[in-house]
This record gives sequence, structure tokens and C-alpha cells, in this order.
Amino acid sequence: MVKDYIDYVRKYQACQFHANLIHQSPKPLHPTVASWPFNAWGLDVVGPFTKSSRGHLYILAATDYFSKWTEAVPLKEVKQENVADFISTHIIYRYGVPRTTVRTTTQATPYALVYRVEAVLPLEQQIPSLRIAIQEGLTEEENALIRLEELEALNEKRLEAQQRLECYQAQLFRVFNKKVCLRSFQVDDLVLAVRRPIITTHRTGNKFLPKWDGPYVVKEAYTNGVYKLVAENGLRIGPINRKFLKRYYA
Repeated sequence: MVKDYIDYVRKYQACQFHANLIHQSPKPLHPTVASWPFNAWGLDVVGPFTKSSRGHLYILAATDYFSKWTEAVPLKEVKQENVADFISTHIIYRYGVPRTTVRTTTQATPYALVYRVEAVLPLEQQIPSLRIAIQEGLTEEENALIRLEELEALNEKRLEAQQRLECYQAQLFRVFNKKVCLRSFQVDDLVLAVRRPIITTHRTGNKFLPKWDGPYVVKEAYTNGVYKLVAENGLRIGPINRKFLKRYYA
């Protein structure tokens, strides 16, 4: 009897279309280990926002997985050429050399992991620091010996940084997965999609409008959690990430 009650309530139309948005992740966390600064970037488009004075509606942001350094630009529209120009101008041409000095969970600067020594500030050359003064007083053989010892210790330092990063990501994995609500769909399943910003064909602004739109039929399902949908009138929608979808009970 309880199961019948649950099934009946699930099919109530008003509750399905006006239900709160689902903020729980539909899949477990898959940590990405970036072993080199500026080697792996994550791109994300945020928006649309209210149009700015210059007509911008979106923000294209890129984050380096290793150092967490972020680059962002405003865009009027998201096109392939705009994204390609952003990648070439703000990432490829700019980050031949890491420019961050912030220590992450690895407890080591990206500069030290790449170039084997800590960065020397120009000010240290004008007003010699202790390490510069000591190095200037060393003979060439002594300086070479110290340099060799630093190089021999580099692999150990990198390994320690990698272990710290893996421990940190393991903690994130445990905490994140406690709040995961698994959601996946098959072809021909009925689903509802978030009305905004995914379904942009309907007007918005009225707080009494439904938060979900549909139902839609899953036409194609991909392994990365992306789906293509078909409306009742034959309109094709997608690709849409599953975090913006929920099951529809007819």
C-alpha cells in the first residue's frame, strides 16, 4: 500500500513541474591528477547574464587543474572562433612559464616542481638575500655540488607533492560522494529538463511558472552523461547534461 501511495504522488503533474531544482550531483566525483603546471585546463561557460553596457552576456573561464589559476573573458555570444581565440591568446601564448607563487595542497610551488629551484626575485639581486650571498661566496665546484644535490632531491620532492595531492583528492572524493544522488537514463525514457537556462524557447520572469519543462523522450544517450532529447512536437533538444534532467512519471 505504501508503494502505491509513493507511485501515485510521484505521478502528480503539478509536483513534478514545480519541484525544486536538484542540486545534488548525479554522478560520483572523478578526481583528475594534473602532473604538470598548465598541462590540463578546464573550460566552462557561465551565463547568460543580464546584458552589460557593452552587450556581453556570457563569461568564458579557464582554470588550470594544477595551480588553480583562472583566466576569464566576457563574451557577447559563445562561438567556436571565440573559444579558439581565447585558448590561443590567454592560454597558449601566455603560459609558457608559470606565473603563480601560491602554494596548493602539494605544499610546493609549481615553479619549483618545473624548474627544480625556487624562483629568485629581481629584488634579491639588487639587495642580496642570504641564499644569494652564500652562493656568491662559494667556489664553482662547491656550487656545482650543491646544485647536484638539489637535482637528486627533486624526484623525491615531486613524489611527496604528488602524494599530498592524492591524499587531498581522496578526502574530497569521500566528502563529495556522500551527497551524490545517482541519475541515469536510457533511450526512450521520459524526462523533464530545467526550464532555464537550458530550455530557452519559453519566456521567463514569472515566479509561478514551472521550474521544469517537458516531458521529453531520450533519443540518444552517451557514456559521459549527456543526452539528446525529442519533444512531443518533434523538436530536437540537446546535448544536455544529466544534471539538468530528472525522470518524468506518467
